Amino acid sequence: MAKKKILFINQEISPYVPDTNLSLMGKDLPQAMQERNHEIRTFMPKWGTINERRGQLHEVIRLSGMNLIIDDTDHPLIIKVASIQSARIQVYFIDNDDYFGKRLMEKDEQGEDYPDNGERAIFFARGVLETVKKLRWVPDIIHCQGWMSAVVPLYVKTAYHEEPSFANTKVVTSLFTQSLEKDLGTNFKKCLEFREAQAELLQNYSDNFDFIELGKLAIDYSDGIVQADSVVNETLLDYAKTKDIPLLGYQQDFADAYETFYEQLFPEEAE
Repeated sequence: MAKKKILFINQEISPYVPDTNLSLMGKDLPQAMQERNHEIRTFMPKWGTINERRGQLHEVIRLSGMNLIIDDTDHPLIIKVASIQSARIQVYFIDNDDYFGKRLMEKDEQGEDYPDNGERAIFFARGVLETVKKLRWVPDIIHCQGWMSAVVPLYVKTAYHEEPSFANTKVVTSLFTQSLEKDLGTNFKKCLEFREAQAELLQNYSDNFDFIELGKLAIDYSDGIVQADSVVNETLLDYAKTKDIPLLGYQQDFADAYETFYEQLFPEEAE
């Protein structure tokens, strides 16, 4: 496969959060692609559970400072960076005092989904895409892992489709077992609107955006889907099978299979 620039947008990355299939893949997949000589960039939220001193995170002043408007409110975007020495990969963190700060991950101290999880996902998605623009880096592939990245495909194909950084980018979404328990509220569609990502594009989705609707949104605007766990949500897997896009089944030894899958997204190069 020809060398590609691959942007990984991850909900979780080990060792910054506890080990799960999602967080381990968040580290192992970028590492594997880098070892195969692809150029990578990796992003995740700066969850409040992350120990910045232990993880040696530091703010990147030249990338921070932008305000993102969500639901008519300005939210400052803070970018931090750290390196996983054992994997030799650098990780960019999207931070904001209101959405992340001292808070836990998707659930609060009582084990309940945060009511603004939808807004947090929107902020994360737009924060990553704006930062990539500032980096003047043009990814060939964007690989989204975890529900926090589920609105990225929509934005890449609509709100950012004319941006030079993303005009020709292919988007891949991975399906994992992890899910949300509560819906994202009736205000989610309004918050999601940005540039060309307008309300009429969301008419076919339920007003109460839950984990299933979020997954369908990601699938609808992706160029390829990966079953990243041996067991994933059957509704979303069946929905992906109805789409005329490549679908990669579960792969225990994933690295070579994923690289071959990426290659399928560029049939013109095989001619």
